[in-house]
Amino acid sequence: MDTIAGLFSFITTPVSWIIVQFHSIYGAAFGADSGWAWGLSIVSLVILIRICLIPLFVKQIKSTRGMQALQPKMKAIQERYKNDKQRQSEEMMKLYKETGTNPLSSCLPILAQSPFFFALYHVLSSIASGKTVGVIDQPLLESARQAHIFGAPLAAKFMDSAADVAALDASITDVRIVTAIMIILMSLSQFYTQRQLMQKNVDLSVKTPFMQQQKMLMYIFPLIFAVMGINFPVGVLVYWLTTNVWTMGQQMYVINQNPTPGSKAQDQYLTRLLKHISSHGDVRGRGKKKVVAAIVAKGPDRNDNERKFITALTKQGLAAQADGSVIKSSEATAESDAASGGAAKRQQPKRQSKSQRQTPSKPSSKK
Repeated sequence: MDTIAGLFSFITTPVSWIIVQFHSIYGAAFGADSGWAWGLSIVSLVILIRICLIPLFVKQIKSTRGMQALQPKMKAIQERYKNDKQRQSEEMMKLYKETGTNPLSSCLPILAQSPFFFALYHVLSSIASGKTVGVIDQPLLESARQAHIFGAPLAAKFMDSAADVAALDASITDVRIVTAIMIILMSLSQFYTQRQLMQKNVDLSVKTPFMQQQKMLMYIFPLIFAVMGINFPVGVLVYWLTTNVWTMGQQMYVINQNPTPGSKAQDQYLTRLLKHISSHGDVRGRGKKKVVAAIVAKGPDRNDNERKFITALTKQGLAAQADGSVIKSSEATAESDAASGGAAKRQQPKRQSKSQRQTPSKPSSKK
């Protein structure tokens, strides 16, 4: 791990500088040597990084949904060219290019965050070794070494020996209890995030290998965190736990406000939207109107959730419009009639030709 962290040493100075700036703010409130001052500085570093990564997160969502939508076509290509791997690869790349989908986009937030993670690990490892690093000079180094969170030094690890922990003025029991709890919370938050994605925000109408891969990751990632976590300093565990909680909250917001079409989350969202429309008699909010407008625009291509939503509106005497608003069905009928030229006109008698008008009709025979 130290070798990997060394590869990202180029960003160590910026990361240490950001931590020191936050520490100067929190140190004024909690004390310069307080674990809260240093701990909150790390939490603030996470929040700052994740805010900067929001555009990449949005791109990740679009890419993930694009990959889900392409799964049936990808499966068809694999079956068609199962004996020609080169042609299969070429067709896959052609499909990605035509649809503007990039499989690596779903990994962008993690890849972009990795340098900061390893740089922070390098900073905390240097603190544990009593070495100055980045902009953390000797006085700041001594302050960081004295900082404890619930009795555990920021630079201590679960696998540290009793002598190493004693050198940081702490007990091995405190360190292992605190790190174990943080590792468990870190793994559980990762598991819940992936489970929430699988159960609520996946198009259930499409059964593809992609879903199986996501299901495997739901169990693999928490195990990876648990195994790696025992070698992470407390400060890194604070960083990773914070970013997991941020991801979980961010994903909950996206699932509730912008669910994947065809998913259970979309069904729940449209149910809430229907209640909203029933209560107000209209669609309030630009975002909600965009959702309704998108459903109207799909026409016969709507999924089951969207068809159920339109049917429920119709039963309430409402009709969704192209601009995202809803009106009463009677008004919709009147507007449709007006657009087609008004009500049906009374049928006029058929016009007779000149010869028909000049030919007298035969008188009826009398008995």
